Amino acid sequence: MIEAFRENGLNALPLHTVIKTSRAELLLTTVFHNLNKRLVASQHVDTDVSISLLLAFLLGAYDKQNSGRLTVFSIKVALATLCAGKLVDKLRYIFSQIADSNGLMDHIKFTDFLQQVLSLTTAVFEAPTFGFSESAVTQCFHKDEKVSLNVFLDTFLSDPCPPCIMWLPLLHRMAAVSNVYHPVVCDACQVRSFTGFRYKCQRCANYQLCQSCFWRGRTSQNHSNEHEMKEYSSYKSPTKQLVHSIHKSLQCIPATSSGDSNIDILNTSGPIGKPSRPLNLNNIVPATPTTIRRQHAATSSADWPTSPVLLPGQASHGGVIDDEHKLIARYAAKLSGRADLLYRTSALAVQQERERYEWIDVKKKKKKKGTGRIGRGSKNEKKKKKKKGIEG
Repeated sequence: MIEAFRENGLNALPLHTVIKTSRAELLLTTVFHNLNKRLVASQHVDTDVSISLLLAFLLGAYDKQNSGRLTVFSIKVALATLCAGKLVDKLRYIFSQIADSNGLMDHIKFTDFLQQVLSLTTAVFEAPTFGFSESAVTQCFHKDEKVSLNVFLDTFLSDPCPPCIMWLPLLHRMAAVSNVYHPVVCDACQVRSFTGFRYKCQRCANYQLCQSCFWRGRTSQNHSNEHEMKEYSSYKSPTKQLVHSIHKSLQCIPATSSGDSNIDILNTSGPIGKPSRPLNLNNIVPATPTTIRRQHAATSSADWPTSPVLLPGQASHGGVIDDEHKLIARYAAKLSGRADLLYRTSALAVQQERERYEWIDVKKKKKKKGTGRIGRGSKNEKKKKKKKGIEG
């Protein structure tokens, strides 16, 4: 939009400069042609229809005397409000148009801005609720208040915001969910799927409404409009919700006590590289026997951490029950310790089996030697008896 104003030489003109309808039409032609250049061919808009509709709306909102002329400021306010983009970026642009040389808001220009932006709601017959009045100005800022950019943004982005511009953030929220698809059945109109917002009753079991039925107050079954409803701007399948719940419940909570296993977390909002606070991992993931031996070899007994180090399978006896996150982490470490124990046990069993076989081999050899001696003794006795018989 800003590029289109530059191309047509309207960016340097004073805000209250009046231009003809033909020049405004040329500006809109530039806007929509630049838009089509950024879109794929299948998403191109019909420029002729879009230009005629938007120009007719601008004339209906701002040209009450049918003079065929519009001010530059009114066109800027209307296009900045209606175009796609983030609300905070639009508000920054608006503030640049109504701020003075000192970077503070000009209250006279702000009053003009509020009158121009509320003319859009008046054009769609919302004047009784969102029409311009002197009280609408005081709803936002006091007359002598010094308003900087941050104060301006905080006022318009606060919840709740001033009543006169309450429709502005809602308009952007509706634009953000216009293509969000909800594959659920509306319990009022029975449509099988819909886009936009989705509303779920907090009292009725699995009772959901589309935005059209909710805004019109349609109900069915035992549901009442007095029930509390929760608004959804996206859809997650039950499977993804279950996975998200499990993942959230298994997240470990950082311990607040200090220890040797501190990790510095960088402060992204402050100077680069400046640590914000330490994160202690001693009580989140219990140390394994190997880690304890390494720490004992590297540190002396005086440097040993004051917080108790829990071995796998041990439980703390401090009188406070550990939360489920630490218990899960300790159980995982316990399983890891069991794996190490099984490995050591299997190695010991192999060694014992090997020694047993060696011992059996030694016994067999001894037994074999004893059998040989008995055999030689019996042979000698037979020879002696044979010799005695011959002599006799």
